[in-house]
Amino acid sequence: MITLIIGGSGSGKSEFAEKLAMECSGKKYYIATMAARDEESLKKVQRHRDMRSGKDFETIEAERNIDLVNIDRGTVLLECISNLVANELFGNGGGTENAYKPIIKGINELAQKTENFIIVSNEIFGDGIIYDEETVKYIALLSKVNDYIAKFANEVIEVVYGMPIYCKRNEEK
Repeated sequence: MITLIIGGSGSGKSEFAEKLAMECSGKKYYIATMAARDEESLKKVQRHRDMRSGKDFETIEAERNIDLVNIDRGTVLLECISNLVANELFGNGGGTENAYKPIIKGINELAQKTENFIIVSNEIFGDGIIYDEETVKYIALLSKVNDYIAKFANEVIEVVYGMPIYCKRNEEK
């Protein structure tokens, strides 16, 4: 079962994703992709750690190269595609022409290793602001990755104000 959860900043998507993961049986992995390099991102990482406290997630830090993550079946919560895209695009050795393939390769490999794969991403496409060239590249790549995931996911859920809106439902339930 592959589920894409998407929403804006502060929408409640992370809390919803964790709740969904907790409903799954088996070992639970949390793949954290944020590169915490400033006070704001460190606070966000700590808030997410506090949210997971006592939930028996094995946390794996993977800012890039998620294809190298070693897991043993179970449920994987990948948080978050928008960070992963930024890390692959702007990190060492990254670049627009190099970023898409390792992200998709990692997603495909993780999907093969899991029973339940919950993927969190941001919805950043509707603000109407005109951005600089680098940000436009980032938004285009994030859109392309989100589109890829949405096509092969069993479920796509947008979280708005903490409420899930099912864009695509698994019919096997």
